[in-house]
Amino acid sequence: MEERPASQVDIGVRSVALTVVAAAAAMYVLHWAQEAFIPIVLSILLSYALDPIVTTVMRVRLPRPAAAALVVTLVTGLFGYTVYSLSDDATAIVAQLPEAAQKLRQVMRRNGKDDAGAIENVKKAAEELQKTADEAAGPNPAPRDVTRVQIEEPTINVREYLSWGSAGIIAFAGQATLVLFFVFFLLASGDLFKRKLVKIAGPSLEKKRITVQILDEINRQIARFLLVRVVTSIVVGVATWIAFRLVGLEQAGFWAVAAGIFNSVPYFGPVIVGCGTAVVAFLQFGSIGMAAYVSGLSFVITGLEGWLLTPWLTSRTARTNEVAVFLGLIFWTFVWGIWGTLLAVPMLVAVKAYCDRIDDLKPVGELLGD
Repeated sequence: MEERPASQVDIGVRSVALTVVAAAAAMYVLHWAQEAFIPIVLSILLSYALDPIVTTVMRVRLPRPAAAALVVTLVTGLFGYTVYSLSDDATAIVAQLPEAAQKLRQVMRRNGKDDAGAIENVKKAAEELQKTADEAAGPNPAPRDVTRVQIEEPTINVREYLSWGSAGIIAFAGQATLVLFFVFFLLASGDLFKRKLVKIAGPSLEKKRITVQILDEINRQIARFLLVRVVTSIVVGVATWIAFRLVGLEQAGFWAVAAGIFNSVPYFGPVIVGCGTAVVAFLQFGSIGMAAYVSGLSFVITGLEGWLLTPWLTSRTARTNEVAVFLGLIFWTFVWGIWGTLLAVPMLVAVKAYCDRIDDLKPVGELLGD
């Protein structure tokens, strides 16, 4: 067997090491500057989703900046009205949390009577072990004229949570304002960046034509995917609202909107909504069976959407395999938290759309494809 020269081995090891270091540095920068990156990524994705609407509005002979301003204003107003109309339901759900905890505690007490003796024995054993450890460590005498004081922190520091929540709301409002302006500028600029990229591609007409085709195809893929996600989220939200109304669940509108939003998060989104509706149903009906029934309805709706509707609608879009989606969710959740969970799949589809149309990146697109 032919052995490679030591210099080639050193270059290979060095390349792998540099790649690992570059990846770690990129992750650190993404995490450190997430307050800048998240609004940018969210704005770009929103502009892709709203661009077809702006193009449709322009058919009534409105200039593009006016059409972009109209669409952004309407979307913002609709979002604000939805939040305002559901604020009472959200407040009612939060107000019911103590009662839900009390009911759950009562159920746990009834179900845990048989295990009370074992739990008490474990507690006694732990206390004896603690006494043995204290005796082995020896006394810790306090200095003369000094009284020992034990500080007990409150279980829930309400002031700290309120101050943290207020700061979070202010920061969110500021970032939302930045996103709105950025989306407007992206929509109003139209194909400005496309024309700049075509100009950078070179003087050859063939290169410019290929660049335009690549950019158009990428834009269509991303816009189609985002449109599919919006349509499926609306379908899931409406179906959830109808099902919960028929069952008689309170705050059905709130949970319908939550189901539509979290439907864009594979795997974890339906679990979050299912667990939340189970708690609410248990609190309202007082039955574990009813809680399981309501939660099961939520899983059935999202399951039908995931197995039937989404594959049919995404048959012509850039589809990614399940392993890549799951790894993307883990990575972006680790880097950006809940925002990374919400944006992971759209970003993954955008990356695959770009890689599929660029020759040097086609292996990456193949790796992400289904």
